[in-house]
Amino acid sequence: MIKTINKAFQYRLYPTVEQEKVLTSHFGQARFVYNYFLRQRIDYYATNKGQEKQSLNYHDTAKMLTELKQQPDTVWLQESNSQALQQSLRHLDNAYNHFFNHGFKFPNFKKKSRKQSFSVPQNFNIDTKMKQLNIPKLTPIKIVLHRGMEGTMKNVTVSKAPSGKYFASVLCEIEKDVKPKKEGKETGIDLGLKSFLVTSENESIEPPKFLRKSEDKLKHLQQLLSRKVKGSNRRNKARIKVARIHETISNQRNDFLHKLSHRLVSENQAIFAEDLHVKGMIKNHCLAKSIADASWSEFIRQVKYKSEWNGVYFGQTDRFFPSSKRCFKCGWINESLTLADREWPCQGCGQVVDRDFNASQNILQFGKLSTVGQDMSKPLKRPGRPRAIRRVAELGSRLL
Repeated sequence: MIKTINKAFQYRLYPTVEQEKVLTSHFGQARFVYNYFLRQRIDYYATNKGQEKQSLNYHDTAKMLTELKQQPDTVWLQESNSQALQQSLRHLDNAYNHFFNHGFKFPNFKKKSRKQSFSVPQNFNIDTKMKQLNIPKLTPIKIVLHRGMEGTMKNVTVSKAPSGKYFASVLCEIEKDVKPKKEGKETGIDLGLKSFLVTSENESIEPPKFLRKSEDKLKHLQQLLSRKVKGSNRRNKARIKVARIHETISNQRNDFLHKLSHRLVSENQAIFAEDLHVKGMIKNHCLAKSIADASWSEFIRQVKYKSEWNGVYFGQTDRFFPSSKRCFKCGWINESLTLADREWPCQGCGQVVDRDFNASQNILQFGKLSTVGQDMSKPLKRPGRPRAIRRVAELGSRLL
């Protein structure tokens, strides 16, 4: 089956001093447009609540942007690429749609001290011979093409990390022939803190704990940053040192997650995982830092889209299923199980149950039963919450 997938390729940019000034201007103008029209949409809703037209949309803000660029106080917006400013409006509109339709947080105002970016949807190209990125109203910028590119280029996003590094992310559209994988094994995975991942084959992956390992150095640099005068050059230098530590931690974590998710998808025909409520679990202040450092949601996201790209079946069992409490051999449920119990004796069959391995076995068994009568080339669709409880009880009784 031919599928159209979107894949981003990120490359490092090395602009000159003059190009950095122009990029800073573009970043500022894109940020100004986003923040200005976010305020306009908030004020419009507050004054027109209850009327027929309660809010602004992208087309309304695009017309307002044309008028804004003609005003004397904001005529400097004409210095930037017009399409980059329009893309800021589209990003704002997408943020509103995610808030109203997908349960995301309300859009925030962009800050100068955070990551800066602007997008160009067309009229750009990459010169592979000269190794340069060509963008309207900018001189060619040196780019490091460390890997090849696939598909058709759709847009490019130029960004500046808090550490001061510049990147170009090129979004490409790829036509890929995705066939269901016929070779490989089926596995269930249980995510945790003591072991990052335990498979149904009893393979245990130790948690890397990148944040914990860099915590002392990060603490020292943050203390130095707090003593600097706001707005001074020394404070900016100290801020960059802190940002580089955070960037290193993020790169280490992403490298670990990508390698592990790639290996799982390469070795298995079907992967089953548990649907964890990470937002609820992270409210526990004793475990919040460790859960955030583990980055379970990002790992599941990577396994999900890589499985879809490579024809591997990926399914998630419902979060109400007692994967840790239920013995995978006899089905007896330990109602008194606590988080501190890593092993517990089963009163049904008498075996000593390892908590994480037992959970991965239950997830595998539950996932297999959930796929009975379903197309294995499509992901498992989870039912709604009331239906989910009934479904868990039904499948749990079939496992006995």
